[in-house]
Amino acid sequence: MRLGKRALNGIVGGTATASLAVFFAAPVWAQDLMGQPTPGGIGLQPAASPLKHQAHFFHDAVLMPIITGICLLVLGLLIWVVVRYNKKANPTPAKWSHNTLVEIVWTVLPVMILVGISLFSFRLLFAYHDMPTPDLTVKATGNQWNWAYEYPDQGVPEYISNMLPEDEAQAQGVPFRLAVDEPIVVPVGKTVRVLVTASDVIHAFALPAFGLKTDAIPGRVNETWFRAEREGVFYGQCSELCGVDHAFMPIQINVVSEAEFAAWGASKGGSMTPATTAEAPGGTAAQVAAGTTSAPTAAPAAADVAQPAVAEAPNPAAPSAAAPAAAPAQ
Repeated sequence: MRLGKRALNGIVGGTATASLAVFFAAPVWAQDLMGQPTPGGIGLQPAASPLKHQAHFFHDAVLMPIITGICLLVLGLLIWVVVRYNKKANPTPAKWSHNTLVEIVWTVLPVMILVGISLFSFRLLFAYHDMPTPDLTVKATGNQWNWAYEYPDQGVPEYISNMLPEDEAQAQGVPFRLAVDEPIVVPVGKTVRVLVTASDVIHAFALPAFGLKTDAIPGRVNETWFRAEREGVFYGQCSELCGVDHAFMPIQINVVSEAEFAAWGASKGGSMTPATTAEAPGGTAAQVAAGTTSAPTAAPAAADVAQPAVAEAPNPAAPSAAAPAAAPAQ
């Protein structure tokens, strides 16, 4: 029995020592991985866009102090009640059950706290909806179970993005269940508008490093935006329970230089010249390529204008056009 107690004390002591060592070790958030989850991390992912920086401020400077203060206040009240009003310290309980001042305080104070939070919350929501003039547009369509991407401004047709199998992910040295075969590619420092929709059920386009989380709803197009501050690879996932393979719909965004983005767009059959500025006189560039423009109709119109000039040339072999008109007058 004595050995059992010693063994138990050793286990408890060792567990406590290990726990303290882990807690007081170098903080895991100091080595957070950029653009992907950090094993053992307890903070938000490092920010890589202006929206995410504002979200960090809202969480760290507004919500966390308020939440911490409320928790400490409630804990202090509980300890005070347990110590001051237990049966031994207070054998005769009070008979009253209401206090007007206390009830006013615990009603007004939470309302004031919520109003204070709302001021910062509305500011952050406004930043999400106040999108600058976009430099390019990416359309993201959620399918069961993959993502489809399209670049309408650059003429890049829709392509499908699937999760890399485990063996391929290990061979490439990329995180399994986050890396994909066909990522989104965007240039660094450019405002990217993301049009989000779905083809079957509700999905969600979420990428923590950029502060993105937008529902993909069939029959509806939602809009969000981001501007990457640095080059690199950033990962996200579908954040809406969409079916049996919901966990296998990762999102990967590769942020590259403008030259690399132009080369990638050309490899996909696109162009850095926006379609709106590359329109032919009779229609869009796509219509010209398909041969469905109205440009050919301009040639007959020009021919019709030139035709009277040719008809007015004198022709001795043909009778005068004015003679038949004058004959009835005679």
